[in-house]
Amino acid sequence: MSERPITDWLPLTMKEVEKRGWNSIDVILVSGDAYVDHPSFGTAVIGRIIEDEGFTVAIIAQPNWQDDLRDFKKFGRPNYFFGVTAGCMDSMVNHYTANKRLRSTDAYTPGGAAGFRPDYATTVYSKILKDLFPDVPVLIGGIEASLRRVTHYDYWKDELMPSILVDSQSDLLVYGMGDQPLRDMLKLLKKGVPFSNLKTLNQVAFLQPENAELPKNKRWETVELASHEECLSDKLKYAANFKIVEVESNKWQADRITQKVGDQTLVINPPYKTMTEKEIDRSFDLPYTRLPHPKYKKRGSIPAFDMIKFSVNIHRGCFGGCSFCTISAHQGKFIASRSEESILKELEEVVHHPDFKGYISDIGGPSANMYKMKGKDEEICARCSSPSCIHPVICSNLDTSHKPMTELYRKIDSNPLVKKAFIGSGIRYDLLVDDFNKNNEDGNHDEYIEQVITRHVSGRLKVAPEHTSDTTLRVMRKPSFKYFHKFKEKYDKISKKHGLKQQLIPYFISSHPGCEEEDMANLAAETKDMGFQLEQVQDFTPTPMTVAEVIYYTGVHPYTLKPIKTVKTRQEKLDQNRFFFWYKRENQDWIRKKLTKAKRPDLIDKLLGDQGKKQEKKVPKWLEERRKKG
Repeated sequence: MSERPITDWLPLTMKEVEKRGWNSIDVILVSGDAYVDHPSFGTAVIGRIIEDEGFTVAIIAQPNWQDDLRDFKKFGRPNYFFGVTAGCMDSMVNHYTANKRLRSTDAYTPGGAAGFRPDYATTVYSKILKDLFPDVPVLIGGIEASLRRVTHYDYWKDELMPSILVDSQSDLLVYGMGDQPLRDMLKLLKKGVPFSNLKTLNQVAFLQPENAELPKNKRWETVELASHEECLSDKLKYAANFKIVEVESNKWQADRITQKVGDQTLVINPPYKTMTEKEIDRSFDLPYTRLPHPKYKKRGSIPAFDMIKFSVNIHRGCFGGCSFCTISAHQGKFIASRSEESILKELEEVVHHPDFKGYISDIGGPSANMYKMKGKDEEICARCSSPSCIHPVICSNLDTSHKPMTELYRKIDSNPLVKKAFIGSGIRYDLLVDDFNKNNEDGNHDEYIEQVITRHVSGRLKVAPEHTSDTTLRVMRKPSFKYFHKFKEKYDKISKKHGLKQQLIPYFISSHPGCEEEDMANLAAETKDMGFQLEQVQDFTPTPMTVAEVIYYTGVHPYTLKPIKTVKTRQEKLDQNRFFFWYKRENQDWIRKKLTKAKRPDLIDKLLGDQGKKQEKKVPKWLEERRKKG
């Protein structure tokens, strides 16, 4: 750990506050994660923005919510507000597997120890603060609050829940990436505007009395959702609501959304337009130590930090719009890319870290190869409301040139202290298949993938076809598996040309809406035929604010309201997952019985080969000849 002065970090204790010479704290942040002062950790980013705007800020990291609540009281009352987040993950996803088993580790806690945050952490923290300091505003944000801002299905309780604002009793919610609303909010507070008057800001949500007049804003139209109570009694209304929320979340000029819940009205203001290069640089260029707070030194390393400490994030956002993924719902569909200057400046900080050994673990983002990609004519983007720029086909207006990335990678490679810079994030392979992506005007796709294969793969390259069934892939908003075959051909050809033996690692999901047992058997057989013995697999988890979650709960697609079959029981989910592991002896009799019942001997043969058939006793040749002679 660094020997830097403790005042280089934002304070976690009153002693640290006193060392800074502060008499009071303007904003107190409460987080379910340990405090890592790094731009990949939301609490650090928010804290540094608050500091950058001239406010004093302190952090309560992973407070004990089960004792006398002294952690929540240690800094007293903030001058302006409490900011609350569950952390970098939804606390329920953090705590439980897809089969609702409690996880034994937490990557955002020193030593990877579990049990340092509650279930539904945002709600628990916020309610405690409202009880202790009833007149101090509480602002909630982060992915848990963001994706639960409206009526949503909670997989872990197996019930429909209202906006998190209801149960948390908080005053205001910031959804999505909070940089823009937070800066505008702080500027207004500095001018003396009361916290209660921040309700005309973009990208915030709040509750107000049912009959109260909506805050005035001439630029916004308002669209009303079916009420929470209507959703409870009619699943189709809940599904229809989701389509409205997703469409408005992906527009440059979105409508304000309202929803009745009990005797209140939920108000969700439109989002900000995607951050400019200058704006995102400003967030990444703040004075982070890039280290965990020194107080954790004796408790062990923080796994999530170890994973990214020698990596550089080059953009935010993802235009894939996959049905099961929350990235575009939280970070946005449009890509916010950092400048080369900002990225290379951060690289200099990484390579001079005392533990740096010459290897960058990742130059990437939510999808590694979307840097600098945007609409060729942004006026077309301004009118677009599609949830994906690449499904069912790649938009002809999308500039998919990989040239900016190849040039950036070369500049990173040229740093004398960098031995290798790897691409650890998953790559959207479909953007590199010309049969699928016709937008290859500069012919850069092959140049990019050849550079990645020869310079930036650490033994294995991750891609995510997710399934082999075209029916399931359409529900997932993913391209046909035939394009993965084409990508693998290109990958193998380039690898052979350079004499490289680096694994291509495909990721797949079982029990996704639209997937049946036979689809999983086909997936296992097709991937086995391609030479894969799958290990990187996952079972589908319905997370709030995703298309797949809505299908799982309602049984229909929110855009068509037509039924889609989905497995739901624990056993059905486990059964689908078992097909991935056809090579394990304990699964082979089970697979044989399942496929015999399904009348698919062809799949038995493909998956199990000689093991799939009861071996007949071989008749000795001499006996066979004697029988023939009678």
